[in-house]
Amino acid sequence: MARFRIPLLIALGLFIAGLALTAAFTDRHYVLLSVVLLLAVLSAIAAVSRIPFAALPGVKPVSAVVILSAYVFGAEAGFVIGAVAALVSNIYFGQGPWTPWQMFAWGMTGLTAGWLRRSWLLRRRAGLLIFGFIWGFLFGWIMNIWVLLSLPDALSWRLVAVTFAASFYFDLAHALSNVFFLAVLAGGWTKVLQRFRKKYGLLQE
Repeated sequence: MARFRIPLLIALGLFIAGLALTAAFTDRHYVLLSVVLLLAVLSAIAAVSRIPFAALPGVKPVSAVVILSAYVFGAEAGFVIGAVAALVSNIYFGQGPWTPWQMFAWGMTGLTAGWLRRSWLLRRRAGLLIFGFIWGFLFGWIMNIWVLLSLPDALSWRLVAVTFAASFYFDLAHALSNVFFLAVLAGGWTKVLQRFRKKYGLLQE
């Protein structure tokens, strides 16, 4: 069954693109179309980036893509890209009660990156890497809440401690992978997105 998920993901992307192109030729809402396509493309890139690293627990390029997209296009776009990336990528990984929590976690990653994009922290490369490192742990802690709520005796401090201790190495892997992918993508990826934004005047704050 898994072998059909990637074609399904591609088909979904083509379907969305087809709807957008239809809107362009009929309603001619070009600016709105550009925004929708932009968000769809960035969400798809973030979603598909999970697949090659599926065998490496905790390694998720999604967070870096979401952070850099929010850095260029703002908080609202960042939230949408993060949430949609989680939903779409789970077409491949499997949907479940964890999906809304992942949507919230990646959405908040983008939202906070957008809020802070003009701050002294994210304007410095070191600050951007620190931000990504922190969100590697915050993402895991949000998902731990879902795990605890699904278990009996969720309010037991011992169970809370065991759950967070068990997730530490996965969260650390996520945090370090965020640093790596942000360091690799921040320069070129950000410049491409900024040129696109300036050319079409999209999602500026």
